[in-house]
Amino acid sequence: MSKWSAIRSAVIVLILLGAPALAQPVPATLRVATFAVPPLAMEKDGHWTGFSIELWEEVAGRLKTKSAYQTAPGVHAAFDALREGRADILVTGVFITAERDRDFDFSHTIMETGQQVMVRDDGAATPNPLVDLLELLFSRTTLVWIGVAAVLLLVPAHIVWLIERRDKDGMIGTDKYFPGILHAIHWSAGTLMSQADRMPRHLASRLVAYAWMFTSVVFIALYTAQLTSNLTVQQIRGAINGPEDLPGKRVGTLKDSISADYLRGRKAMVQEFTDLTEMCRALLDKKVDAVLLAAPPLLYYAAHEGKGLVKLVGSEFDKADGAYAFPEGSPLRRQVNAALLAVREDGTYRRLYDKWFASE
Repeated sequence: MSKWSAIRSAVIVLILLGAPALAQPVPATLRVATFAVPPLAMEKDGHWTGFSIELWEEVAGRLKTKSAYQTAPGVHAAFDALREGRADILVTGVFITAERDRDFDFSHTIMETGQQVMVRDDGAATPNPLVDLLELLFSRTTLVWIGVAAVLLLVPAHIVWLIERRDKDGMIGTDKYFPGILHAIHWSAGTLMSQADRMPRHLASRLVAYAWMFTSVVFIALYTAQLTSNLTVQQIRGAINGPEDLPGKRVGTLKDSISADYLRGRKAMVQEFTDLTEMCRALLDKKVDAVLLAAPPLLYYAAHEGKGLVKLVGSEFDKADGAYAFPEGSPLRRQVNAALLAVREDGTYRRLYDKWFASE
């Protein structure tokens, strides 16, 4: 046998060995797991619709197969259905992460999107002086300034006590540390707040008092400017203006989503929900300060049920690919990918995308 004949024979054998896998027929009906995330997947009148669903129906039509939809309560349960062999594909369109990629296979990207923050749209709310005052009094800034003031007033208090303690007719009246230092602190605090009712008798302590009064004026002026600045910025921007404002806030998201992982890593007070409607209701009821999720469902909610009630703040961030998911090693992946490419090439994908997202 010649060299070329041997090569040709080897190629034919490889083709024959691979042909069964390549030509493996798609089952007449596929078990399709999904869960509600408008506008990607929504159940209306007993039927599933949405961008991911309609795109899948186009793919399924080209594969000449039907879909038996299985409703999962959330993303974790949907992935469990794949892992346990109860579903052939997950079509809601989930983010591809390194952790998920270790356990599952994914189709070509069906869309790229990022996360976004949504808050209540309170409009031009009328300022509440009492609320503003309480927020200022108990703010972190106020606590820091009070701590600095407490340290500062101890310095002149001790100096004046040391000088005045032996003057029986002076403002201290005792050479004992207690209660003498308490009298000195009272004088130092009174000078900081406004003006002390008594002045030291000795020249050295009076010089300290004058220096402390000047320091007090500067301190109060800086403190007032800081609080005024903080209040003005909060009134202009709002408490939450983007993902950088989420640490320490009550933030809602869907259970087992990558948004939940993001929030925990930023020390936000995370509240996880199994249902998008429940999450949005918690925002409107002020049970959470904001919600964080992939942009499409938040955009859809803000343009429909939440119109005039909520608004999106900041821009999309942490963009990632969304795709259909399969059990690991599924032969269906290659056939679905081929159909997805065909859907893109003939313009069907663009038509569906514009239908669901062009107005967003």
